[in-house]
Amino acid sequence: MVSVLESVAELDFSRYLRPGDGVLWAQACAEPRTLVEHLLTDGRTPAGLRAFIGLPGGAAIAPQHARRVRLTSYTGAGGNAALHAAGALDILPAPYSSFPELIRRGVIGADVVLVQLSPPDASGRHSLGIARDYLVAGLARARAIIAEVSPLVPWTAGGPTLTAGDLTAVVPSRYPPAEVASAPLTAVQRAIAANVAGLIEDGATLQFGIGALPAAVLRQLPDRRHLGVHSGLLPDPLADLMEQGAVTGERKSLDRGLAVGGMLHGSRRLFDYADRNERIALRDTDYTHAASVLAAQDRFVALNAAVEVDLSGQVNAEVARGRYIGAVGGAGDFLRGAARSRGGIPVVMLPARAGTASRIVARLSGPVSTSRSDAGVVVTEHGIADLRGLSLRQRAERMIAIAAPEDRGALDRAAEAELPPS
Repeated sequence: MVSVLESVAELDFSRYLRPGDGVLWAQACAEPRTLVEHLLTDGRTPAGLRAFIGLPGGAAIAPQHARRVRLTSYTGAGGNAALHAAGALDILPAPYSSFPELIRRGVIGADVVLVQLSPPDASGRHSLGIARDYLVAGLARARAIIAEVSPLVPWTAGGPTLTAGDLTAVVPSRYPPAEVASAPLTAVQRAIAANVAGLIEDGATLQFGIGALPAAVLRQLPDRRHLGVHSGLLPDPLADLMEQGAVTGERKSLDRGLAVGGMLHGSRRLFDYADRNERIALRDTDYTHAASVLAAQDRFVALNAAVEVDLSGQVNAEVARGRYIGAVGGAGDFLRGAARSRGGIPVVMLPARAGTASRIVARLSGPVSTSRSDAGVVVTEHGIADLRGLSLRQRAERMIAIAAPEDRGALDRAAEAELPPS
């Protein structure tokens, strides 16, 4: 029987957790901050736990917490970068599409799952609200599901829902859902977004990765019509595009009329727009990242950012200046899906420079997150390099053309040294 508590202070995790258990909680704006904070600071929490964390929300996870809970994540975004630099966070360099199966196999532990839920409806059903993604696989495996409930969590379509019979303990939320603040765009970001927007035609179905650049592209599209959305995350600009009539989903090959995503990643504006909006459906990772689903979407355009790209099209999306700041993530899944889609376009975008350093490079300074065999269209503020079907020498020429002008000479000399004579 579910234990309904008046405050999180009454929650004794030692009743539900065993040493060595794997704990999983929702990420980003869906992070159950009340529960996570209590887990990490309550002296009754058993030692020796393992936790898989995603994009950070608002919980203040600090390096000292790793003494009690062993932390692993797929991403170094946000505060995770500092945790990794301090040796308090291990990284799982796996594609996003693999997470549900890793959870089902117990490789990613989900003995106890922490969630943030909406209040129950008249039938006693709670919505998962802001996220589904790999959380759904965790819920199916969990021995115990502990929830915090907030009236500020939107009711979103797409299922599943949870009832009291599914829950082990329930507490009220102390915090509203975390929000993602959008910073003002730079001139370079606007130029990149304009170049990418020129590739997007009416009726295309879009995917967008995390970060300012994908969101900047969406802000360039209010004059498009009949756009569809199928993405791992749904950001704030989606609400504007749907209200403006640019995103209708009327020409999608699958899920016609629906904007489909794994989670909401934005502000109160997005949460309120998605609340009981039947045109937005949140689905689990097994669906949002499925190769067969992505390939079946005609004119599927994947929009993902990168740390750096080499002259052959290899992408590093994980490490910058020796710091783990990104992820393998879902970019490879979506880029391959777009490449197999009829009329699809796999797009990787980045500024040509970071300070005085070129981000178009002869050799990557970090890992290969996406292989050159999956390279598609690379975009900087200086232009567009369509690498599909090109040889290594042809690719180098296209990539050098979109590098910063002051870096092209060095890149040309590096290419001549690396490539065999033509």
